[in-house]
Amino acid sequence: MGARSNSRKRAFQILFEADQRGATVLDVLADWVRHSRSDDRQPPVNEYTMQLVEGYAEHVARIDELIATYAVDWDLDRMPAADRNIVRLGAYELIWEDGTPDAVAIDEAVQLAKEFSTDESPAFINGLLARFKDLKPGLRRA
Repeated sequence: MGARSNSRKRAFQILFEADQRGATVLDVLADWVRHSRSDDRQPPVNEYTMQLVEGYAEHVARIDELIATYAVDWDLDRMPAADRNIVRLGAYELIWEDGTPDAVAIDEAVQLAKEFSTDESPAFINGLLARFKDLKPGLRRA
């Protein structure tokens, strides 16, 4: 697995943990950084993981609004937690990370779904992020 894939995986884990704890992603990120500095067994949190988590935190309200609008027949709070957080991360990277090709952002989210969620999740996540890709020019508004 490449360095960026590992960064995305860790960013997803941070988003997921924050969701489960009811904490902010920035608080969980700070916990992860603190633990990595005080415990040699914890790998460091790299720059791209921090960039993804901080970028997501900056756009969280807009991202959740987009998911609620375009996830047909799925309320955000009823969506499986893994799917919800994979889509959140994928949406951030797809819409706001200009250095990541759209196809890569979508494929990486689908790979996370294959590893962490149900058999139906990759198709759901692929479809929702593909819709965001098609609508991307108008989605960045605040």
